This record gives sequence, structure tokens and C-alpha cells, in this order.
Amino acid sequence: MNTTPLPKIPIGHWADLLIQFITRYCDTFFGYIATGIQSFVDSLVWLFTFMTPVVFILIFVGIAFWRRGIGVALFTLVGLILIYDLGYWVHAMQTFALVLTSVVLSIIIGLPIGIWAGINTTFHRVVTPILDFMQTMPSFVYLIPAIFLFGTGMPPGVVATIVFAMPPTIRMTGLGIRQVPPDLIEASDAFGSTIWQKLFKVQIPMAAPTIMAGVNQSIMLSLSMVVVASLVGAPGLGADVYLAVTSLRIDIGVEAGLAIVILAIMLDRLSQNTRNKKKGEF
Repeated sequence: MNTTPLPKIPIGHWADLLIQFITRYCDTFFGYIATGIQSFVDSLVWLFTFMTPVVFILIFVGIAFWRRGIGVALFTLVGLILIYDLGYWVHAMQTFALVLTSVVLSIIIGLPIGIWAGINTTFHRVVTPILDFMQTMPSFVYLIPAIFLFGTGMPPGVVATIVFAMPPTIRMTGLGIRQVPPDLIEASDAFGSTIWQKLFKVQIPMAAPTIMAGVNQSIMLSLSMVVVASLVGAPGLGADVYLAVTSLRIDIGVEAGLAIVILAIMLDRLSQNTRNKKKGEF
């Protein structure tokens, strides 16, 4: 029995044509975006390295003590001193600037989308499969169009990180808005609140812990992308890990990996919701 194979749907070819079209007609636009991202990251790196390590460490120890208490403050102090002692301070500041830029842009883009998804059920149904696609697509795939559109260096690494890390912010923001008790919504309507008053005085404040949980997840996913971003020339600790893998240097890999872990734990603890945490709990 002869079976005729189904014709292949040229999805990859269509994607290639789309990238070629965008590159040809929107190259200047994406060039401006790449320049803006590079300038912002360079400004952050300059600021972090302009401060002496002692000043930077003291600032973050103070923030850690204010946010989480003595336990996290001591970990931040010891961890940042260890990063400096290992000689990865500048690279750690580059990684921190990449993560901070990615998270800030993820919040700026993702928060309005999440609020809209929380308010509008139809939009929530439309955006959910898109978020599933963004989170399940291998992160390396994002680097290919990013290189075509933004070149090499920090900008494509930031863009790929944003695409990979933004879905939790959108999901958790929408979830928090939808979980606001209906009686509070009815009460605000009864008092004649406008849509914006209800949003900014009732829904967003009530959803703030859930929104912060999404931001926390985005920070962790951004840090998980630093090694992937190094494949397109993004500097930082990810480049050190990539160098260790390609040259089989266990010492560099362990030290750079440890520095990433310290940054990850520090940022995770500082961005967690502290409402039900005891002072000093790690």
C-alpha cells in the first residue's frame, strides 16, 4: 500500500522571509533600539564601577537589612566581598547591569499587558498561548533573530533575555488582578470610582504581592540567561562561564558560577514579598 507523505509546511522558510523583510525595511528602527539599550547598559555599568566596591557593598547591605533583616544583610556582605576577592567584580557589575536592564524593560512592557489580561478575559485567552510559546521555545532560538535585528554584543542578549523572562511578570500580574475579591470591586463601583481609580487604588494594591512574585521570577530567569547571552558577545559572568566550558577550565567555571549564584540568591531575597516574613529570616 503506497502512502504519500504529507507536504512539509514551510514554517521555517516563512520565519526566514519575515526576518529578512524586517531586516531590510526596519533596520534603522532596530538600530536605534540597539543603541538605546547599549547606552542604558553602559550607563549602569559606569555607575556601578564608578562607585568603589566598598560603597556599592554598603549600599546593598543597607538595602538587604532594610528589606529582609540581618540574615540577608550578612549574606550580601560576605557574598559581595567574595566576588570582589575572586576578581570578578567588574564582570559581576556587567551581569548585574544586563539583568537590571532586562527586568526594568520586562516590567515596563509586561505590567500593562498583564493588567489588560487581568481585566479583559478575551485578551487573556489570546495572550496565554503566546506566553506559553515564549516560555517553552528554547532560549537559544531567540538569539538567531536577535543577531539579525540587533547585531552582536549586549543588545541582542538583553532582547533575548526580555523575551524569555517577561512571561512571569505578565502571568502573575494578570492573575493578581483577577484574584481581587469581587466584593471590593463592587464596593468601589458603588462609591462611583472610575476605571483608573479602581485600578490604581484597589486592584493593583491588592495584587501587589502576586505582581512582585512575577517580578521575582523574571529576575531569576534573567540570571539564567546570562550564559546564553554570552554566546552573542554579551560581557559579564556568562562570558567567563562560556570561556570555562570551551577551554575546560574548572577553576574559572566554579568561580564564575559561584558569583552568579551569589547574585541570584541576593536578588531573589531582596525581591521576595516580605509581608509574612520574620525579621532576619533568610
